[in-house]
Amino acid sequence: MYNVVAYQVAGTINLKESKKQLPWQLLFQDSDELYYQISEHAFLYLFQYGMVSFFNLKTEEINTLLAQIKPFCSDYFTENFSENVDIKIEPNKLNVQFNLIVLPELDQEMIRLVMLNASQSVALDRYSEITENLIIETNRHTLFLEKYGRINISGNKLKRFIGKILNIKNKISENLYIFDSPDITWENEILNKLNIELKNVFDLKDRYRIIHDRIDIIKENLELFKDIMDHKESSRLEWIIIILIIIEVFDMLMLKLF
Repeated sequence: MYNVVAYQVAGTINLKESKKQLPWQLLFQDSDELYYQISEHAFLYLFQYGMVSFFNLKTEEINTLLAQIKPFCSDYFTENFSENVDIKIEPNKLNVQFNLIVLPELDQEMIRLVMLNASQSVALDRYSEITENLIIETNRHTLFLEKYGRINISGNKLKRFIGKILNIKNKISENLYIFDSPDITWENEILNKLNIELKNVFDLKDRYRIIHDRIDIIKENLELFKDIMDHKESSRLEWIIIILIIIEVFDMLMLKLF
């Protein structure tokens, strides 16, 4: 029995510097990923968006490797989101279940697919928590609007809130390629089947859509707040203009009378 453990350890990992300094055998690389072989049956997968996945490594070994990776991390997390998956090897059998995956052989590309999908699952957990907290915060403002007929957020804070939502949406779109399949699966039927079943078992597509739906709801609420604030500001300017006109008319009348 083998084990895959995926962690969200940082906001980002500098892969360029990691590649230069980490000593292990590099099996695969692109602009967002580095896939290493640590020993004969042990692998490490690094992702630019702060994910690290380990295959067939003990807790002590993982902690040692994390210490080596930490210098290349930005916004290192003290508490990590994680996913654990057991892998069993049985010849001529492929079966994907939650927390147990049966593979026909100890193939490095099959292992990479498991590590990739487990990492995507962890990233979705993190973004799910972030968007849930943002929904709660947005609901506080909508409840205040319902109760008092006005919003209790300043223009500057609202703009920062909108910027935060847009940045989160951009990060999800850039880093999570839930609907894309690795190139290796295009020419290998078994790898393609494994990849599809992993996405289904981890429920990646539905969880991804839920997060995007939450972001759309939050954006819709914030745009409404912005419209209310713009209308309030427009009304204030209109009253200022009216008052200035009244003063001007009054001044003209005073000049004619005196």
